[in-house]
Amino acid sequence: MCKPLSPISARYVGIASVPLQEQTLFISTGGTEQRKHLPRGLILPWGSHPHRARSPTLAAPPAFQCPEPHAHEGRPGTFSPALMATEGCLRRPHRGDKGRAGASRPEGARAAGRGHGACRRRRQGGSEGGPGAGRCGPGEPRPAQERPGPASPAVRRGPGGGERGGGEARFPLPWPWRCSAGPASGKEDVTYRKKSNHVLNHVGDGPDEAEVLIRDKKHNRKPSFLKALLRTFGPYFLIGSFFKLIQDLLSFVNPQLLSVLISFIKNKDAPAWWGFLIAALMFTCAVLQTLILHQHFQYCFVTGLRLRTGITGVIYRKSLVITNSAKRSSTVGEIVNLMSVDAQRFMDLVTFLNMLWSAPLQIFLALYFLWQALGPSVLAGVAVMVLLIPLNSAIAIKTRAFQVEQMRYKDSRIKLMNEILGGIKVLKLYAWEPSFSEKVLEIRRNELRVLKKSAYLNSLSTFAWISAPFLVALTTFAVYVSVDEKNILDAEKAFVSLSLFNILKFPLNMLPQVISNIAQTSVSLKRIQQFLSHDELDPNCVETKVIAPGYTICVKNATFSWGKDLKPSLKDINLLVPSGALVAVVGHVGCGKSSLVSALLGEMEKLEGEVAVKGSVAYVPQQAWIQNATLKDNILFGQAPNEQKYQNVLEACALKTDLEVLPGGDQTEIGEKGINLSGGQRQRVSLARAVFSNSDIYLLDDPLSAVDSHVAKHIFDKVIGPDGVLKGKTRILVTHGIGFLPQVDHIIVLVDGKISEMGSYQDLLKQNKAFAEFLRNYALDEGIEEDELTMVEEEEVLLAEDTLSIHTDLADNEPVTNEARKQFLRQLSVISSEGGECPNKMSTKRRVCEKKPAEPPLPRKNPNEKLIQAETTETGTVKLTVFWQYMKAVSPVISLAICFLYCCQNAASIGANVWLSDWTNEPVINGTQHNTSMRIGVYAALGLLQGLIVFVSSFTLAMGGINAARTLHTALLENKLHTPQSFYDTTPTGRIINRFSKDIYVIDEVIPPTILMFLGTFFTSLSTMIVIIASTPLFAVVIVPLAILYFFVQRFYVATSRQLKRLESVSRSPIYSHFSETISGASVIRAYKRQKSFVDISDLKVDENQKSYYPGIVSNRWLGIRVEFVGNCIVLFAALFAVIGKNSLNAGLVGLSVSYALQVTLSLNWMVRMTSDLETNIVAVERIKEYSETETEAPWIIEDKSPPEDWPSKGELEFVNYSVRYRKGLDLVLKDLNLQVHGGEKIGIVGRTGAGKSSMTLCLFRILEAAKGEIKIDGVRISEIGLHDLRSRLTIIPQDPVLFSGTLRMNLDPFNKYSDEEIWKALELSHLKRFVSSQPSMLEYECSEGGENLSVGQRQLVCLARALLRKTRILILDEATAAIDLETDDLIQMTIRTQFEDCTVLTIAHRLNTIMDYTRILVLDNGTIAEFDTPANLIASKGIFYSMAKDAGLA
Repeated sequence: MCKPLSPISARYVGIASVPLQEQTLFISTGGTEQRKHLPRGLILPWGSHPHRARSPTLAAPPAFQCPEPHAHEGRPGTFSPALMATEGCLRRPHRGDKGRAGASRPEGARAAGRGHGACRRRRQGGSEGGPGAGRCGPGEPRPAQERPGPASPAVRRGPGGGERGGGEARFPLPWPWRCSAGPASGKEDVTYRKKSNHVLNHVGDGPDEAEVLIRDKKHNRKPSFLKALLRTFGPYFLIGSFFKLIQDLLSFVNPQLLSVLISFIKNKDAPAWWGFLIAALMFTCAVLQTLILHQHFQYCFVTGLRLRTGITGVIYRKSLVITNSAKRSSTVGEIVNLMSVDAQRFMDLVTFLNMLWSAPLQIFLALYFLWQALGPSVLAGVAVMVLLIPLNSAIAIKTRAFQVEQMRYKDSRIKLMNEILGGIKVLKLYAWEPSFSEKVLEIRRNELRVLKKSAYLNSLSTFAWISAPFLVALTTFAVYVSVDEKNILDAEKAFVSLSLFNILKFPLNMLPQVISNIAQTSVSLKRIQQFLSHDELDPNCVETKVIAPGYTICVKNATFSWGKDLKPSLKDINLLVPSGALVAVVGHVGCGKSSLVSALLGEMEKLEGEVAVKGSVAYVPQQAWIQNATLKDNILFGQAPNEQKYQNVLEACALKTDLEVLPGGDQTEIGEKGINLSGGQRQRVSLARAVFSNSDIYLLDDPLSAVDSHVAKHIFDKVIGPDGVLKGKTRILVTHGIGFLPQVDHIIVLVDGKISEMGSYQDLLKQNKAFAEFLRNYALDEGIEEDELTMVEEEEVLLAEDTLSIHTDLADNEPVTNEARKQFLRQLSVISSEGGECPNKMSTKRRVCEKKPAEPPLPRKNPNEKLIQAETTETGTVKLTVFWQYMKAVSPVISLAICFLYCCQNAASIGANVWLSDWTNEPVINGTQHNTSMRIGVYAALGLLQGLIVFVSSFTLAMGGINAARTLHTALLENKLHTPQSFYDTTPTGRIINRFSKDIYVIDEVIPPTILMFLGTFFTSLSTMIVIIASTPLFAVVIVPLAILYFFVQRFYVATSRQLKRLESVSRSPIYSHFSETISGASVIRAYKRQKSFVDISDLKVDENQKSYYPGIVSNRWLGIRVEFVGNCIVLFAALFAVIGKNSLNAGLVGLSVSYALQVTLSLNWMVRMTSDLETNIVAVERIKEYSETETEAPWIIEDKSPPEDWPSKGELEFVNYSVRYRKGLDLVLKDLNLQVHGGEKIGIVGRTGAGKSSMTLCLFRILEAAKGEIKIDGVRISEIGLHDLRSRLTIIPQDPVLFSGTLRMNLDPFNKYSDEEIWKALELSHLKRFVSSQPSMLEYECSEGGENLSVGQRQLVCLARALLRKTRILILDEATAAIDLETDDLIQMTIRTQFEDCTVLTIAHRLNTIMDYTRILVLDNGTIAEFDTPANLIASKGIFYSMAKDAGLA
């Protein structure tokens, strides 16, 4: 796996929080651990372990092989090294590592009383476990001969007292010891022994003493992320620093040579070869300098690259073990920001970090040489410099404060955008976009306000720093000339000083930049450190030791909460589950059923008691977590494929039929969050994953709710039930389906977080408590009549019918899926209606179907085609139009003004230097020069003018940039909220978020300074050419070939670098989307113990990204050397021509032209760099433009067409010849519907999957636009009015309850239209009042991102409350009763019956019993109306509806 391009596929060189002296690699071979000492800076590429060959078990450092979910031992306050070290990475413990391997005693030796309290204490104190912490095995005592001391069995010592060299194997621990984190370690406090760095480990030190120290030192030091970084990446970086030192010294040779050259010109008798020699020396020196400088850069950039990779890696690993309460405190958006922006900051800093010592060094040397030339007058210049320092530090401090503030706004903006894009469908259905758009713009306004403030500061500091070298020169010269009449400013003094001042310019300019960079990075460092210090889930919260024989799960007096400071959600739980039992957990919404499952997984904070779970676990969450991968990969989930088993699983989970419908079978790529599967399919894929994993314990969190009732029955019988695939496994099933309860072994009834009763079905009925009451009420409704007579065909048809349309039919948004599905359903309908038709007809039909031209952008004929198109990368030059678009956003007038100001600035600068040259040539009379005061005055005026112009221009530019940023963001947001739903179904959110975070960041903060630098360097280079040609006209001859060479190098480089940057930014998105996917599925990944392989996938994606990043770095070096060569040639020729024409030239002119030539190298180099930076960054404008110009839906409000205020007053619906398709070129989903619904009718909509049930609701809201025909509501054509006018007058209770983070009130009423009384009324009717009034903040109750802190049922009730508040004449119910227990379901149905009595209600039903009393029932089949009549008539007519009712046991 070691890719050719990524010699530095930056391995996470482990970042540990202890004093690190050596890099040590842990390799687990068989049953031993070996520590290999590697030379510093050595990078082990993937898979190139010294021991890989003979170690079959070498999957990872042992920390990752534990069956425990987080057996890396990092405790809350630590960055556990195991977390940082990936496979094949260097992990670095330190020499004095006594408590290294985590002195975990065997069970018996555990100190009494260190029960749970210790565990909790340890979780709070920042104690740190070493990579060996707690490897003690399940329950066996440790063999005595291997115990180095009574206290610490696993202490490992550095070989031979920690010197480098051969790694001898340490104590061969028996395998089980190393593998599982035993209980002892769970309760033991282990921390690294902090010893002074230089003391080597002496084998003689007794472990007992280490123990004592471990206790004492625990709370003293917070782990420092910075130290970890320094120890890991420092040594390699220092090599670069060494090169920098040599380069700094070399840079002072040329000014000395210049002074020799000037004296050569003055001395008319000097031999010519002497002059040529000087010119040659100047050239050689310059070339040497170039080569060494780029060596230095190479080291810096590579360090930066590794740093970013390491940080990305450690954040990824940390996010897998972070507790739920910690996860709440930083949302997905913020964590992704840590990974994208903050890690990048480190990278940017490293490049210039050496300036911290190099700048002072250069300043010191320059001053030393200046002193030699000008004597004590230099001190005047130094004084000016010193005075400028406080000014700049003040600016830097202030800038830093702004930085923090701006980061805060940015985080909240991205977080909000993330949610808006996640719930965009709901926003559209509710017509809530304006409210949210306003919220985003509000944040954005604050963000730009801060940006503007920092722009004022920045232009101030630019002014200070451009003027600094000049002011220094001015004061020095002025003082020098004024102190003593005899001090003559001749060419040699003036221009040698000037070239020294020019050298000064760079460190003086860079220092403040570095300082502000450090300021920014320290903000990032704090943020990352804070994230890495978050509490981690305690891997020992759930014991895996042997528990009472015959039992798999045992919970004693346990109390759990979702966070240390939150009130417990589960109290006094006592539970013993025998092996192989099927246990059902029932209870109301929000009573803690899902929490119980989470507690068994170790996802909650255990406040007291004990939990033990023996064996491997498979987990099916309530809301299925689907990866963006093929369907098969989602089911295999990293297990070795086994075709037979796989097919059985598909069969059992009723997925066979779905596969025939999906375009690529099981190779179909599932979009992110499972977008192209229906809810039922997602749930079944999630279940199939669990079944395939073949674990010992199955925790099923309500898997049957999202599927239709007959499918639920099939799954229960074939998978979960007593005769299912899982029989003999321990199964815990959270369920609302009463029908299954008689078949389970035990039932647990939860009420408000406590177990109110448990026992078998019969026992509970006998006890005659709450549960029996509950059953009596509901069992009758369900009426499970097992009617075995259904024809086989019928059964199959029904399975095929599962809930493809549950989620929305937008799920069917790929052309062929739809075709295939229609096709398939057509077959089915044929079979069921005519009892089977001849197959030939079928196949011809299919062929016809396949000839249909699918829509060009998404040709889906190839099963391996992706649903989500790869992000496009533009190729070739950035079009000038993009620059023009940016200029337009800035405003053309301002753009011209800026260029003009730059011209003026350079004119002033040249003027000042020409004036100086003229001054030096002034004849000396009687040892003095005349009118010095006039000379000084003009020089000063020109210089200050230059500074002033710089100030104005940089400020204007910053303002223009902010203007542009505002315009572009507004346009982007505006467009995204008007984009039709279909766009969001084919575009991953990550990609859109990327536009809002990365690209907007570039436009805000990167482009303006880049333009500033570009213009600056461009004009400097231009003025150099002008000056040299003016003084030595011969130079014009070489300028053409040099320019051509320069141009070619520049074009060649820019093309390459731009493409590499583009590739890099495209390969970056997958890192973040994989990351956000991981965060949302963390609990599933942990339950299946798949952290290791997810970490590997992430590393692989990072490697992919490095493959285009590393060549980028190298191409920069290539460019630098060539461009600087051009610069060095300019120096050579300027000197040569000066030597050749020495008779006609005066010293002043030579000084002027050569000193200009010496500084041109830097400008040329930066100019190319800036051109390329500008071209690469301006792409952000292009990308934002691209997304600001996607097609939009119909206007929200059409002024002259708005319907009357009280419309729809009757609530009549009429479909006239209505047809609709998802996109151009696809089949119709609804064909020629004609139906009329009278005001106040209650209509149930049923139909097989893909019949178009959900499509009907989407058409009413015009999320799908008609292909032909029209819909009228109260006689108004909906296609003629604005979307918001339409959508705000209809009410929908969608299937997926979506909540946004913010107060509960905001979630119910984002526009603040309703009074508190109305809101409380709605809450009361939706049965949420009790819950809300029990919260301390009542209506201001903060919902977390996605409503995570409410149960799914409660979220559903919130949606009901929204509908009650809105209360329009037409209510559409996309039956979401899936996630709700029967009682709540009844409450909802009752509320709807009473509160919406006079409204027209359309219900898409999955549970037929809810609609049996409706006025009429509409049966859709294949997009057409099959039956439409009252329930009684339909049952009498024995059609499709009758067969469905019969299956549900209602007929």
